[in-house]
Amino acid sequence: MTIHQNLIAGEWTGSAGAENINPSDTNEVVGLYASASVQDVADAIAAAKAAFPAWSRSGILERHSILRKTSDEILARKDELGALLAREEGKTLPEAIGETIRAAQIFDFFAGEALRLAGEVLPSVRPNIGVEITREPLGVIGIITPWNFPIAIPAWKIAPALCYGNTIVFKPADLVPGCSWAVVDILHRAGLPKGVLNLVMGKGSVVGQAMLDSPVLSGLTFTGSVGTGKRVALSSVEHGRKYQLEMGGKNPMVVLDDADLTVAVEAAANSAFFSTGQRCTASSRLIVTEGIHDKFVAALTEKLKTLNVDNAVKAGTHIGPVVDAKQLKTDTDYIEIGRQEGAKLAFGGELISRDTPGFYLQPTLFTEATNQMRISREEIFGPVASVIRVKDYEEALAVANDTPFGLSSGIATTSLKHATHFKRNAEAGMVMVNLPTAGVDFHVPFGGRKGSSFGPREQGKYAAEFFTTVKTAYTLA
Repeated sequence: MTIHQNLIAGEWTGSAGAENINPSDTNEVVGLYASASVQDVADAIAAAKAAFPAWSRSGILERHSILRKTSDEILARKDELGALLAREEGKTLPEAIGETIRAAQIFDFFAGEALRLAGEVLPSVRPNIGVEITREPLGVIGIITPWNFPIAIPAWKIAPALCYGNTIVFKPADLVPGCSWAVVDILHRAGLPKGVLNLVMGKGSVVGQAMLDSPVLSGLTFTGSVGTGKRVALSSVEHGRKYQLEMGGKNPMVVLDDADLTVAVEAAANSAFFSTGQRCTASSRLIVTEGIHDKFVAALTEKLKTLNVDNAVKAGTHIGPVVDAKQLKTDTDYIEIGRQEGAKLAFGGELISRDTPGFYLQPTLFTEATNQMRISREEIFGPVASVIRVKDYEEALAVANDTPFGLSSGIATTSLKHATHFKRNAEAGMVMVNLPTAGVDFHVPFGGRKGSSFGPREQGKYAAEFFTTVKTAYTLA
């Protein structure tokens, strides 16, 4: 089997292959991918530093062309890349193709942004002096991405970094290197100069740590666990570099008595269980007022009975497997914790056997949970959700905000008063009304508050806040 190599200084290199295993069929090796060494990371950083002066002053049409070509090829290959994504991560094929299309849209958006780079010209408070305010590229950017969105998250970090003239050292999650390798290959063939984009695959303990230890990186953007995010922050403070963190979530979905039951159930099921619950925006706390509680639980339980858990690429699959054995153990451990804490297992929680060996778990619903239980406080990152009964809207809002996280927050209601109040008072970076907490557009800012995020927002024009630095220049007329 061909080994997919690292890209360093414009050259494909590396021979030690790590297997990329299909979680829907653990007998299948999706591909072999090289593992970078500490020296490889150092070489990649040096290449990116050497390439920065020329790329940072490259023409906007050159950047636009490369990003647009990348978008076009990803879109043209959406079925192929979507199948790769489904096979390596376990996301259902429709979801995987949808994520691939989103990646293409992100590259297309930033191709346009490359032509819209702008600044300001202002008068000084002093006579005969002009002031120009411009944005310049930050420098060498380290990018570390997670396994749950193998093509979209790399896209929304790589595209703006290149758009604004930065060079890159990119480490994808070692569980899902396939889509990242494909995106880098497309960008390489689209005409990126040598050293502008460097791919270093491998374990976080080796590759990621080497990036954290580097004093050369001007910025580091990370999406992943809270624990690793803290290490990124500490190392970045030590080295005086800019950093951006997207971490965990324990997102609430509030369901009020006046909610449309069908809308509420669809939003909750999507939020909690689609993509196997492996989304930082997934809603694992369903906060339901007394008047609708029993009807909601009954309707959601019936909905869960209709969801088919199976091979990600199989037609008719609603929920694919958990990504690997380690994550599956985490999920089942939390299910046992929920039982021990006194929550009632209303549905699911069992391992499932299918035609192919994989990490299959029934969607799991707890009732009679409280907001102080571990299953309500800690991110599980699997298809596990808890229903928390509350008296009224005021209690629902208080419980929704009672969390160390603040990424996404949702409400199901037909009350304009409550929807408006919730949008203003939910302590989250993103608020959804009568919609799933997961699912955002590519052209608007993404990010949270409290323990979920740190630094400037990602995506849309707000990405410039991280990937550029502001310069103010004065000229005497």
